[in-house]
Amino acid sequence: MDVAQSLTVVKRGCVECHTEDDLKKKFASGRKLRIKLGVDPTSADLHLGHTVQFNRLRAFQDLGHTAVLIIGDYTARVGDPSGRDSTRPPLTQEAIDANAKTYKDQAFKILDPGKTELRYNSEWLVPFVQKEMFAMLQRYTVNQLMQREDFAARQAKNQPITLIEILYPIFQGYDSVAIKADVELGGNDQLFNILMGRQMQKDAGLEPQVALTLPLLVGLDGVKKMSKSYGNSIPLTDSPRDMFGKVMKIGDELMRSYYELLTTEDLSKLGELHPMEAKKRLAEIITGRFHGAEAGKAERAFFDETFSKGKVPELEETPLAINGCASWSQVLVQLKAAPSRKEAQRLVSQGAFRIEGEPVKTDAFDDKSLKEYLVLDKVLNIQVGKHKFFKVRVK
Repeated sequence: MDVAQSLTVVKRGCVECHTEDDLKKKFASGRKLRIKLGVDPTSADLHLGHTVQFNRLRAFQDLGHTAVLIIGDYTARVGDPSGRDSTRPPLTQEAIDANAKTYKDQAFKILDPGKTELRYNSEWLVPFVQKEMFAMLQRYTVNQLMQREDFAARQAKNQPITLIEILYPIFQGYDSVAIKADVELGGNDQLFNILMGRQMQKDAGLEPQVALTLPLLVGLDGVKKMSKSYGNSIPLTDSPRDMFGKVMKIGDELMRSYYELLTTEDLSKLGELHPMEAKKRLAEIITGRFHGAEAGKAERAFFDETFSKGKVPELEETPLAINGCASWSQVLVQLKAAPSRKEAQRLVSQGAFRIEGEPVKTDAFDDKSLKEYLVLDKVLNIQVGKHKFFKVRVK
């Protein structure tokens, strides 16, 4: 692609490009650029919100450039304070290592491994802290670092800010110096950190990186950014059925941003589609990306047959062992229809659990349950919510 076409591809949906002239020059040079994305493994699973930046990193790869994926095994000990109103709880090294493995595995569902340079920032930050950090800190002031909006907001509310959080932009900036990044990607809450890296590169006599920031994907609640802690996320580890069903729950007002940030579809044609068709197509694309195209098609067909045409799907029998169970919430956890007893109890209380089409609203087994349903070798058709169906044989 020429420079103008390349800019159009990588700037799709971007919030900030600092600076576009610098990015044009880098593209015009004809050399293979080094595109940096750093992720701190602070939890076990990635969700669709994380993939916004991975998608853009893949776009650079498809243009022939090198993706430098930095797993922040050192900075995860600190925790990125960007956009947070409190200090992150510390993680053990064992938890960081376990999370790092899942991040790597999930990232390569999007990235081309052959065009990815995978690095861990403990490689350079350990010696940096031991040998160089005190000299580096003389170049930057507390006033500079306290200009961050999140720090200023916390200070105004008299909320604590630890010294190590204040140093976080220095650590992230040094990542860019160490790997000689040409472009750094991040969410729009990362601009301060990325510009710190740009300044640190200048101070080190390097060509400064371009800061390219992207929006934070809004979660299923339609209000807050997608986050596991908000309960509004779509994890990449979801089953095909759960992933398809959750995408179908997003509000129509979010459709354009999901298409723009999560797909490469032509946005000019989006208005030609009925909202339901657009949503089903989106769900098929996303499910197909993480589980294979055939799985995406199969879940689309399942959805059409089950919900559009009102048919009960054909399912294989699953054995249901009731020994040791005293409640329906235990049954739902056994079927993996709910991740926990608490969530299962919530589903029961809301009438989202049905047997043979009839809602069961009492969690504890009652006489009716025992007589009608919990009969050995009896086959039961169970529905949980709108999208989960089970055909079980009582054992």
